[in-house]
Amino acid sequence: MLRLDALTKTYKTGDKALKEVTVDVPSGQVIALIGPSGAGKSTLIRCINRLVEPTSGKVMLEDLNITNLKPAALRRERRRMGMIFQEYALVERLTVMENVLSGRLGYVGFWRALTRRFPQSDVDEAFRLLDRVGLLHMADKRADQLSGGQRQRVGICRALIQNPALLLVDEPTASLDPKTSRQIMRLICELCAERGLAAIINIHDVALAQMFVARVIGLRFGEVVYDGPPDGLTPEKLTEIYGEEDWEATIEKVDGEDDAIEAAE
Repeated sequence: MLRLDALTKTYKTGDKALKEVTVDVPSGQVIALIGPSGAGKSTLIRCINRLVEPTSGKVMLEDLNITNLKPAALRRERRRMGMIFQEYALVERLTVMENVLSGRLGYVGFWRALTRRFPQSDVDEAFRLLDRVGLLHMADKRADQLSGGQRQRVGICRALIQNPALLLVDEPTASLDPKTSRQIMRLICELCAERGLAAIINIHDVALAQMFVARVIGLRFGEVVYDGPPDGLTPEKLTEIYGEEDWEATIEKVDGEDDAIEAAE
């Protein structure tokens, strides 16, 4: 569904943020992207939808080479790649409903977008999504009245109303408390399963990634140094990705939280 072929990003300074990254993402698969700060995680996500222009390599979305597209064609294809941001990227003075419907701006004409006159089918879908994430009662609230977790749920709805084939998720839990972080990760994974969506989630919390996804990719200095299941993240592999640390404590934390979740269920 998505293939990154020798994707490379070199900045004008000569620094290489990505070094020939090659990854295949099948339809419906959710991947956690981990690695230390500066490893290239955010750059990788932004190269996929060309918010950052790759230096070389290919981004293939199904049979289409995204890296070759002209601006107009790129805008059309970005509709198929929903983006969820760390800092939410909501318009604070707009309502929850208006922020969700902004995900349809790539589909409606200029005047409809300017006057915010969306088709009834779009409005109905926005209500359905808000109901699914537990925010239906807040549809008319301004975005600046929401908590961090609520804002992230609005961001999820805005991405999903695009009807994308792929979700690109950039540190969705970085500003959230531990309980809300688990709720947001669980919600993203559930929604992807319900819709058959592929997703790449850039996340700092290794334990959280291990709890919710079946495949983890580890980056270090712009290179893939791990690609496999969460239980393959041994202390030795985590040291290779991040450097020296007491990784046994992290693994024990994950095991303990998994046991607690199973007991609660």
